[in-house]
Amino acid sequence: MSSHDDRERSTSNTRKLKGLMLKSDNRICADCGAPDPKWASSNIGVFICLSCSGVHRNLGTHISKVLSVTLDKWSDEQIDSMIEVGGNSYANTIYEAFLPEGYPKPNAHSSYEERAEFIRAKYERQEFLKPGLRILPSKISSNPEHDNVCSESSSNVVGMVEFIGILIVKVSKGTNLAIRDVRSSDPYVVLTLGQQKAKTSVIKSNLNPVWNQELKLSVSKNYGALKVQIFDNDLISSDDLMGEAEVDLQPMITAAMTFGDPDLLTNMQIGKWLQSNDNALTKDSIINIVDGKVKQEVSLKLQKAECGEIDLELEWISLTQ
Repeated sequence: MSSHDDRERSTSNTRKLKGLMLKSDNRICADCGAPDPKWASSNIGVFICLSCSGVHRNLGTHISKVLSVTLDKWSDEQIDSMIEVGGNSYANTIYEAFLPEGYPKPNAHSSYEERAEFIRAKYERQEFLKPGLRILPSKISSNPEHDNVCSESSSNVVGMVEFIGILIVKVSKGTNLAIRDVRSSDPYVVLTLGQQKAKTSVIKSNLNPVWNQELKLSVSKNYGALKVQIFDNDLISSDDLMGEAEVDLQPMITAAMTFGDPDLLTNMQIGKWLQSNDNALTKDSIINIVDGKVKQEVSLKLQKAECGEIDLELEWISLTQ
């Protein structure tokens, strides 16, 4: 292809992009509403302001690919992706479909922290999607024929995955954690389930931290173990691992499906995950119905560390009953 053809294609792409920006819903940032956005997430298909673009970059390119509308060179595929989505309004009808009333959405004057909390909830954790849906790898289309159903492991396929339930993990506390700084550590917990990650806040200089923080993950039909890792937050070097363990979700999910709707049951034990040499349990983990909810308390001995335990409380919410 000649340089003349390259210039013509570039001019055509610029014209298409400017045409998209003239749509009224694209004249404000999709996340905070700031006027005249000059950045975009090409795979999500939204126009965003400079402040929100910084948060999008920190999500990673597997979630959001940030480009400047005026400074970057756009490919035909990236332009077509933006056109397919249909603009900020359409994208928000998907990503904010179940945004709770009164939820603190950022505005043009919000802090970085306020923007980060909302944007991560919206695109990374996808908390406001219709229950049971998840968009991989964060691209949608205004044409339903372009939406492909794919498995959670298909990182290169666009579409939605049906999930069977929501797992709420209350990270309660850590006990006798390993020292990774001079005398103490600054621990935080990372939960991983499939491609999803969620993490707690950092607690400074504490080997017996109490988080009491709830994290939410979607569970697909082909779910695996829940990976639990504790890291020491380090501002200078990379964060050090303070230990890890895995939680087998099968006992809880199987028990919940066997007994059915928990709202119809009295408080009772419905299952048990037994401690053995093949898992990290410090004791048997009982699965109960508590006030219409399926719950399980889990105490784990951390692996790949010289010491330490972590206590969790799991809650299962079925999306298939």
